[in-house]
Amino acid sequence: MKHGHILSRDLHLPASKPQRHSLDGAPGIGLLAPASRLRMALVRSKSIPSEQKMRMTSTILISILISMMLQSLIAGDALAGEESRPIPPHKLATLDSIESRAPELIELSDRIWSFEEVAFQEKQSSAALADYAEKNGFRVRRGVGEIPTAIIAEYGSGRPIIGILGEFDALPGLSQKAVPHKDPIHPEGAGHGCGHNLFGVASLAAATAIKELLEEGKLKGTVRFYGTPAEEKFFGKLWMIRAGLFKDVDVMMDWHPSTKIEANVQSSLAMVDFIVEFFGQSAHASSDPWNGRSASDALELYTSGINYYREHVKPTVRIHYHIQDAGKVVNVVPDYARLWVRVRDTKRDGMQTVWKRVQEMAGGAAILADVDHKISLVSGIHEVLVNRTGGARLQENIESLGEIHYSDEEQAFARKIQEATKKEQLGIVTKISPLKETEENPSGGSTDAGDVSFNVPTIRLAVTTAPQDTPWHSWAVVAYSGMSIGHKGMIYSAKALAMTMVDLFEDAELRKAVREEFVERLGDYKYSPMIPEGPPPLHQ
Repeated sequence: MKHGHILSRDLHLPASKPQRHSLDGAPGIGLLAPASRLRMALVRSKSIPSEQKMRMTSTILISILISMMLQSLIAGDALAGEESRPIPPHKLATLDSIESRAPELIELSDRIWSFEEVAFQEKQSSAALADYAEKNGFRVRRGVGEIPTAIIAEYGSGRPIIGILGEFDALPGLSQKAVPHKDPIHPEGAGHGCGHNLFGVASLAAATAIKELLEEGKLKGTVRFYGTPAEEKFFGKLWMIRAGLFKDVDVMMDWHPSTKIEANVQSSLAMVDFIVEFFGQSAHASSDPWNGRSASDALELYTSGINYYREHVKPTVRIHYHIQDAGKVVNVVPDYARLWVRVRDTKRDGMQTVWKRVQEMAGGAAILADVDHKISLVSGIHEVLVNRTGGARLQENIESLGEIHYSDEEQAFARKIQEATKKEQLGIVTKISPLKETEENPSGGSTDAGDVSFNVPTIRLAVTTAPQDTPWHSWAVVAYSGMSIGHKGMIYSAKALAMTMVDLFEDAELRKAVREEFVERLGDYKYSPMIPEGPPPLHQ
């Protein structure tokens, strides 16, 4: 039976290499025997006429060639039979389950794509995932961690408890049709420019496939899906961690839409998210500006300070801001200004050093403009704590799945977007990335999955849902996420995640090794979520 566009039941996993055996029965020396016979024949042929000697030599050389070809074929067949093994039945069952559900999973993903709901406002998206989980027999808790749109769907009992993360929030200002040119559905509307409509559905699909095995008694333990809102802003997982919702999980699975297929063993950037406000005195901008104290002056001085500071931070640091309010009309000295600032670095210690300095600069700008200021923490997130042990097992599973195959129409769609975004028109590269070395200072973005990884050993996957070099957080990703290129990545992800979850349920030694690496990397660090006192900022 074919597993859609990706899998077939006769796929194999690599096993240990057998010892090569020669045709003559002795390991590795089969090619020597015909050559030896040639040398012996030539030695014995001194009394044979030249013409007959030439015929003899030709016959023996042909014999050597045939021997070599036969040995190569037999050795190849032996290796093909002994170097691979069939996918185990429980993994095959998850592949069949996900493939059979593909149409309804795509429909669910497309509905979430159409809802275009941003951080903490994902009411329809959350409800759609929770309803699907309930329909499929999960025990569902809604509104966990003081967040109305956060959900937990669980099935089974006892240990191990294997969790899986699912996100579903969109990004403001990225509304887009599923077409290969920029064309918003709703001007100024939101869109899934990070592919989270695919993310949540794939994770729930994997959990559902595992739930079926638990229900049939083929696996023992508990599977738990976490529907985590507001990853793009505010970082909802932080409040879920504070509520203790992850503390009993043995291993967590995570994935993210990407431009490549790989077991993700790279970290991310630690980040702090804060608001700076300046408070001055309004006045007429022409009649009596001397009576005014401009909050927008302070804002401009502050951003100038940040931009001069960039020369003196390490290359791993990122500082960016969004001016949210700098006055309302040109003929009034503004008495209020506000900007949203983020500081990042590959390690939280480096991030905190820069954050401290940037806070001091806000105070300096306020002094220069003779205004007051206020700094409000929104949230802060840790870098990802990598787990290579889990990543290695995940890598085996994605290699057994093989590459995603795309139609000519899908490749043409990709090339049109590449043309529209001024990229080289290469289409989609389907190659699976090898397991890479973990970089000390990775590039990329930030994720609140990093905070989960400081509480639970976390195994992370990246799967192609858009071509290489696609501008992320853009209309292009929204377009891919609403059509078959994104759908294929979603189904593939669900399968790779489910296969690895089977390993985690069945292999106690794997769980132990994953936990040991987690403990070693964590060391004596005491985790605390970087969020202000009080409830989540649901209405900001």
